[in-house]
This record gives sequence, structure tokens and C-alpha cells, in this order.
Amino acid sequence: MNPLRPEMPLLFAELPDVFASRFDPEAPWTLLGDALDEVLAGLPSSDIQTGLSPDVHLAGDRIVIGRGTRIHPSVVIEGPVFIGQDVEIRPGAFIRGGCWIGDRCIVGANTELKRALLLPHAKAPHLNYVGDSILGADVNLGAGTILSNFRHDGGRIHIPADDSRLDTGRRKLGAILGDGVLTGCNCVLHPGTVVGQGTQIYPGVHLRPGIYPAKSIVKLRQELEIVERE
Repeated sequence: MNPLRPEMPLLFAELPDVFASRFDPEAPWTLLGDALDEVLAGLPSSDIQTGLSPDVHLAGDRIVIGRGTRIHPSVVIEGPVFIGQDVEIRPGAFIRGGCWIGDRCIVGANTELKRALLLPHAKAPHLNYVGDSILGADVNLGAGTILSNFRHDGGRIHIPADDSRLDTGRRKLGAILGDGVLTGCNCVLHPGTVVGQGTQIYPGVHLRPGIYPAKSIVKLRQELEIVERE
């Protein structure tokens, strides 16, 4: 362990073979860099093993879609992209900028994915934005959850950890969510958020950049004032 790097929580029990040898547990976001580019560059120009509605729009090169995957009308998919088997992509979804979507994932209606890695069974099912992010196996994003990936000042993403700030070297980085992480409705995870596996995040939480432990509950406390109407 590099003493200058904070310890990362447990994130993934297993990674697909194409990513396993490229994974740095001290800097998990590196999978979104050269590793993802190399995997996508190795895809065939077109390998579509499921029927598509004429209302599904495909653009670009290197598009792979596995058997049993259901893609609803009005979906837009830009290559390069890998979509595994038995995936469901619901109406109005927009997949762009280089994505890898594992088997049995769900991409919901009007959800946008941009340079994202979804491990098997991950779900972004309802009005989500997933930018420059990794969703571990069995992650479920509540409706309206946003994984923000860009600072307003355009600066590089740093992750606070104890008394240090870890420079990721990236100008765009959303969230790294370990296996089984659950978010409630309308959560916003700010750029540079790492959450250990099995953690639950309450609805409406704005999670600041940082490293959050595995198997925890992140609660939102708010005070309501109810007054009599005149």
C-alpha cells in the first residue's frame, strides 16, 4: 500500500476477464481510461445477436449486442459499445461515448450513459445519468439518481481522504460504486465519489467527493417545519 494513497474500500468481488488484469485496486477509476479504450477497440465492427426495432438508432462503429437483449424503440446507441446478454434497455435511453454493459443489466427509460462500465446485474432503471462511472454487480440506482462527472471550473478531480487529496488525473470522473450499492431516489453523487460494496444511500442525499466505507448506511437528516395555513 502506498502511504500517500488512502485505502480503498472493498469494491468488486469479481471483474470480467477483459478488465481483471487491468484493475488497480488503489485507483479503480483507471479502468475508465486506457483499459476501457483497449477493450472497446478490440470489438468487431458489428456483432448484433438480437432483433432490433427499426426505431432503435445505431451510430458509429464497433457495436456488439448479445443474445436475449431487449432494446425498446427510441433508444439511441453510439459505438463503440459492448452490450452483453439478456440486457434490457428501455425507451428513450441514450448510450454514448464508449460504454461496456454486462449481462442482465437494466438501462432505464430516458437514462443517459456516457463512458460507463456496468458490471453484471447493475441497474440504472429510472431517469438516471451515469457519466464516467463504474457500477458494480447488483448496483441499483434509485429513480433520478445522478452521477455527476464534471466540475464547474473544469479542473481535475481530486478525492478528499483524511488529511490528503488524491489527484485522479482525470477532468471527468463520476462515481465508483462497489457491488450491491443502493441509492435512494434523487440522490446526487458529486465527481470523485467512491462507495464500498453493500452500502445503502438514503433518498435525496448529495454525496460529496470522497471515499465511503463498505456495508454502511448513508442517512439524510432533515428538519421539517409545518405551519397552519391562514
